[in-house]
Amino acid sequence: MNFLLTAGGLRNETLREALRDMLGKPFGSANVVYVPTASVAEPGDHGWLLADMNRLYGLGWREFDVLELNGLPPQSVLDRLLHADVVHVAGGSHYHLARSISGNGLADGFLKALESRVYVGFSAGSMIFSRHLTAHSAEVIGDTADLHVLGATTVDPPFGLFDWYLKPHLYSPDFPERDDAWADRIAERANFPVYFIDDETAVRVRDGELDVVTEGRWRFHP
Repeated sequence: MNFLLTAGGLRNETLREALRDMLGKPFGSANVVYVPTASVAEPGDHGWLLADMNRLYGLGWREFDVLELNGLPPQSVLDRLLHADVVHVAGGSHYHLARSISGNGLADGFLKALESRVYVGFSAGSMIFSRHLTAHSAEVIGDTADLHVLGATTVDPPFGLFDWYLKPHLYSPDFPERDDAWADRIAERANFPVYFIDDETAVRVRDGELDVVTEGRWRFHP
């Protein structure tokens, strides 16, 4: 499995080149599917979503599909994933995204599709693979309110692949509270490893091997 887990999408050439290398062929010879599911749980202006979608679309794919995970027959969703070479999952509420995957019975088929595809996560889309995506981590991170707004008090990790948690948007002007002091407070409470990454950074996992791809800054707390 190949994952490029970004905080802010493919915002710089280093991240785009990492995706080219993982894909192994030109973007113009590949199909991409864009999954906006996490975004619909977020209120307010969605210009950030359109900017990410346009940035990805501008890479010149052979086919650019948009796929919502809710409301379609599960097999239809999985068939569309299988048709793509790259699965790009957008930001928003990672809790809504996780619950959509589990609640629609997509987890096993989703993972099967990723065995031979490249997965690109943007913010929430990068956060759903940790086995620590639970109500406990919500309390540690300080976003329990984001879970409660969905009418939920618990969440189960749909995949549970990684023993570490990813928290995006470190030092982001869109999230001015996410500074070193914020990361320090989380690290002090967390009983699991955490990667904090800024919007110019990605955690890359290729066949189980992890490294960090960046034109920005990041922190890791084991």
